[in-house]
Amino acid sequence: MSMLTLTPGQLTLEQLQAIHAGGVKIALAESSKAAIAASAAIVQAAAAGDAPVYGVNTGFGKLANQRISAADLALLQLNLIRSHSVGVGEPLSPPVLRLMLALKAASLARGASGVRQVVVDTLIAVFNAGLVPYVPSQGSVGASGDLAPLSHMTLALLGEGEMLVDGQRMPAGPVLAEHGIAPLTLEAKEGLALINGTQTSASLALHGFLSFEPVLESALVVGALTVDAARGSDGPFDPRIHALRGQPGQIDVAQYYRALLKGSAIRASHEEGDDRVQDPYCLRCQPQVVGACLDQLRHSSLVLVREANAVTDNPLVFADDGMMISGGNFHAEPVALAADAMAVAIAEVGAIAERRIAMLIDTGVSRLPPFLTSNAGLNSGFMIAHVTAAALASENKSLAHPASVDSLPTSANQEDHVSMATFAARRLQPMIRNVAHIIGIELLAAAQGIEFLRPLKSSAALEEAHALLRAKCPSIEVDRYLAPDIEAATALVTDGALSAVFRALPGPLPTLWVPV
Repeated sequence: MSMLTLTPGQLTLEQLQAIHAGGVKIALAESSKAAIAASAAIVQAAAAGDAPVYGVNTGFGKLANQRISAADLALLQLNLIRSHSVGVGEPLSPPVLRLMLALKAASLARGASGVRQVVVDTLIAVFNAGLVPYVPSQGSVGASGDLAPLSHMTLALLGEGEMLVDGQRMPAGPVLAEHGIAPLTLEAKEGLALINGTQTSASLALHGFLSFEPVLESALVVGALTVDAARGSDGPFDPRIHALRGQPGQIDVAQYYRALLKGSAIRASHEEGDDRVQDPYCLRCQPQVVGACLDQLRHSSLVLVREANAVTDNPLVFADDGMMISGGNFHAEPVALAADAMAVAIAEVGAIAERRIAMLIDTGVSRLPPFLTSNAGLNSGFMIAHVTAAALASENKSLAHPASVDSLPTSANQEDHVSMATFAARRLQPMIRNVAHIIGIELLAAAQGIEFLRPLKSSAALEEAHALLRAKCPSIEVDRYLAPDIEAATALVTDGALSAVFRALPGPLPTLWVPV
């Protein structure tokens, strides 16, 4: 495995992508050690003193007015983790846990949390051993930190929780021992620092963002294939149109479509003599719709990379003057709003794809055989495949409802406004699966449409996409069991096969995700 050296506060999107994908080990820049030691010394001095300091010698939340004796400070932190490990639901996936471990280590290493070096080192040791703490996915409202999920992660570091080994829940203690990792023992404030942060919400949101990348690239390829199948015009992708509006995502998507359609003999065959004045919106407005989605996704990535670099626990330690100040960086509103924006963008990519399928099967618009079958009536063709796409697009409309507009007070009204960021980010995965299936159905339909135009050929890139599908799914001459074809086509969307077509386009083309 390659080693990724992280500088706290300076993590890049490329580094986060590598952590998410796996196959790397991480280390922190040596320069972080001094800041960690300085902040830990301030907490240790506070623990030895008489003044009440939240999270060091007091209770938590509504119980902050309860003083804790010096003899019980370590037990206070242990009890915090045990009592807050109350998550339910399916476990978080390994890519999310990799991000959680790395982001928590990098955040603590900025030297504003007051933990000892051993806390950071244990997080990194668990990451580098490839261990996956068992962390239920439900139970956080995205404020006061992602308390329940981060507590489960921490409980595993203590040897009291569980690890996922080959998909099975195993006691964490023996798993740590097998890998030569000493269970962590907490001191003052360390339990609070480990769980009082947004690393679960941020990791889930990054997981959604990174998981959607191949689906969006596939949507661009398949959307272009549909343009050719419907014998649509490439005029709406003229750069002059988009320059007049000035929206960067729109400009870039139009450029992608020009590159995808370049050299199509289908397009050349009807440049003259086609009596259609304008194409339906689902074809000609793809740069405007998908480009706006791309802008939202790019903005969300900026927010999420900032959050990945943030210190989000409480109270915070300032070594320059020895102050410990309580604040609210644990409130995950930035993540919630970014996840909500991504949800709307994801839903819209699927919504316009569903409209393209509807257009293809409508002979009055596409001028292809009804439902893309030669013997309509005896055969139903893509009639009900489109219904599936419509069902998925409609489901995403409900899932796209903003989670951030909801708030439910907790902790006896001490924590009276929360972000719901964890759910906002977690719900992105089913939405992405829905869109991937919609694009898979569109790929089948567009490929079928292209074959009605033979012997004319599409562009080299789009013929490659067509060939990838036909290697998995033969042409649909008569009605057959279509669900396996949909799954095979969807796999091309999610496994990177169509992404490879997009990324091989001759350039220079703008990158999908703007570097941050």
